[in-house]
Amino acid sequence: MPRKIFAFLAAPVLALSVSATAPGWGAETFRISAIPDEAPTKLIRIFEPLAAYLSKELGVPVKFTPLVDYAATVEALAAKKVDMVWYGGFTHVQARIRTKGEAVPLVMRDRDAVFKSHFIARVGSGIKSLKDLKGKTVAFGSVSSTSGHLMPRFFLLQAGVNPERDFAKFSFAGAHDATVKWVEEGKVDAGALNEQVWEKMVAGKLVDTKKVAIFYTTPPYYDYNWTVRGGLSPEFREKIKR
Repeated sequence: MPRKIFAFLAAPVLALSVSATAPGWGAETFRISAIPDEAPTKLIRIFEPLAAYLSKELGVPVKFTPLVDYAATVEALAAKKVDMVWYGGFTHVQARIRTKGEAVPLVMRDRDAVFKSHFIARVGSGIKSLKDLKGKTVAFGSVSSTSGHLMPRFFLLQAGVNPERDFAKFSFAGAHDATVKWVEEGKVDAGALNEQVWEKMVAGKLVDTKKVAIFYTTPPYYDYNWTVRGGLSPEFREKIKR
């Protein structure tokens, strides 16, 4: 399918094959950012090589600008302090509202049309279903995370489990990898997170699967995409999408 988004250095990247002959965004440097859904050091390792790749392919300077939280990425795009952001579904909607429809979704990977979240718990906890979370302590990622909070909450409610009413307590770890560590260290009984982060942590042996395991996976839903701010020329948007 045309206009796909592919993986680059184990992270999302635009498949670009063009060179820009002149700025199409009103600034000397094309600035990209991303929601901080993992530790800052991990995001820098992912997106700085991506910025270098984009700069080479587009023929213009590209800079990755890390931001402190999800809300900051929305405000930065609205204020035109960044030009393109890697958003989850919920933060994309927030950006659309904040910019009065000027923020435009550009591309997404095939897997983001069928994205999923995992619920995890410590092995031996007796937690085998969403209903087993009643009376337990549970961690979500960021409050604005689609895959770490919004969609897990949606499927909990569908299962008849209301976090405010039924959990002993719920907390926000701030990022998906932090949620895993909270469960592994026993800070909470269970947690919900992005399937892709779980896969990377398992592959990298960053989680002890003898201690932590998946007990529920959500149905698929739409999630991540690259969103550009208003004011970028249609021609430059098309160059990015090709």
